[in-house]
Amino acid sequence: MRPNIVSEAGLRTRFGQWWDNIPFLTSAVVIICSIIYLVCLLVGYDSFVEICFSPSAIISQFQVYRIYTAIIFHGSLLHVLFNMMALVPLGSELERIMGSVRLFYMIVLLATSNAIFHVLIASLVAYNPFYSYHYLMNECAIGFSGILFSMIVIETSLSGAQTRSVFGLFNVPAKWYAWILLVVFQLLMTNVSLLGHLCGILSGFAYTYGLFNFLIPGTSFYSAIESSSLLSSCVRRPKFILCTGGNPQAYIPTHSSSNTSPSGLISGNIWRNLSSWMPQRGMSTQATQESSRFPGRGRTLSSSRSQTTPSDSTLEARLLDNSNLDHSLDVAANTTQQQVLDERRSSVDSAAAVARGNAHDQDSLVSEEDIQKLVSMGFERTQVEVALAAADGDLNIAVEILSQQG
Repeated sequence: MRPNIVSEAGLRTRFGQWWDNIPFLTSAVVIICSIIYLVCLLVGYDSFVEICFSPSAIISQFQVYRIYTAIIFHGSLLHVLFNMMALVPLGSELERIMGSVRLFYMIVLLATSNAIFHVLIASLVAYNPFYSYHYLMNECAIGFSGILFSMIVIETSLSGAQTRSVFGLFNVPAKWYAWILLVVFQLLMTNVSLLGHLCGILSGFAYTYGLFNFLIPGTSFYSAIESSSLLSSCVRRPKFILCTGGNPQAYIPTHSSSNTSPSGLISGNIWRNLSSWMPQRGMSTQATQESSRFPGRGRTLSSSRSQTTPSDSTLEARLLDNSNLDHSLDVAANTTQQQVLDERRSSVDSAAAVARGNAHDQDSLVSEEDIQKLVSMGFERTQVEVALAAADGDLNIAVEILSQQG
């Protein structure tokens, strides 16, 4: 009899559950990168000169395919292991928010932008008139880590967290998290592409600040791809996440801009995004956290202000023509307050009427025994019936409603 058969079965079960929780695209990237590394290991392919990202080869020979082949090849077991272990939580979180097809488009976009930043910086360093350094032009970089650094920036901005933990050792401000990881990896590991990781961070910030919004299509584009016959077998898989099941917007919402249109970026959204990282006077920490975690609330307040602005300007124009300024202001304020009170009273009356109607319609769900239990606790019978109807017969929820009313 094998004494460890239970532990082995439990380990296989836990691994199966962990793997089943990884969405479709993230698990597909892990499988593809792992298989490519195993094939290269078996055939003895370790030069990577033909497929690595080399700025000089892209510029001189226009080998654009290197932009995308470089991200799926890895040089060692630790290289592919660490990258895939970092991809699983990051990719899973973003894929559940965005959808599988949208995340794939984002990966392609980030890979392209990383390559553009890489070539521009390498060319600037190599051909500047002050000090030329040609090593970056001939650098041969591979690995998924550049995309991972972009994902770290996007996920950190999306989470709204104020601090992040570095390997569980110490906490750092969230806005410096990616930069500190860049320095840590550069100091602890050898043969690390500093420029590749740096370009990943720059692409992540550019995506977060909405600079790529004009390149991101709407939801109908992703829905058309998902409904195509080519992806029918993939869409039917339970791990595949549809675009409609993720965020309805075409780009990830951030702490500073979640519904910004591409046309408004040049006019001032870049400055608003940059200023959101700076300490502001007259703002409490709690208010800042609430606005970052719940961007919808900020949009509601701004929209209400924009709606009240025309009425304020009209009132101001009328008051300028009126000689009795103070009297007009008092009348307008009293009228507004009276309208607000009337609206509140009517909404409360309608809500009470609906609750009473629901209470009568759901008499079958409310038993006389439950009513007597709550009445014996000191609540009025009418309030008990309304609370039970609102709680769908749940005594615990009804008690909470009655306690709040008391």
